[in-house]
Amino acid sequence: MSAMMNPNVLEGKWKEIRGKVKEQWGRLNDKQLDQIGGRYEQLVGQIQQTYGYTAEKARQEVDRFIQKLSDKPH
Repeated sequence: MSAMMNPNVLEGKWKEIRGKVKEQWGRLNDKQLDQIGGRYEQLVGQIQQTYGYTAEKARQEVDRFIQKLSDKPH
């Protein structure tokens, strides 16, 4: 089994993770965070739009963020 957190886990843990997402990407507002609702593709899209990243860069940023969450002891 991979050490990487499954992107679907974002949805299940969104209430816990939301604050960390806000810390990581401070330009995202509460309305955007509500719309994302823990969905991986929504998060990638909002970061891409808000920060002007390419889709690939936004995906890399989110994957790196998820990996960091996965590496921390629970």
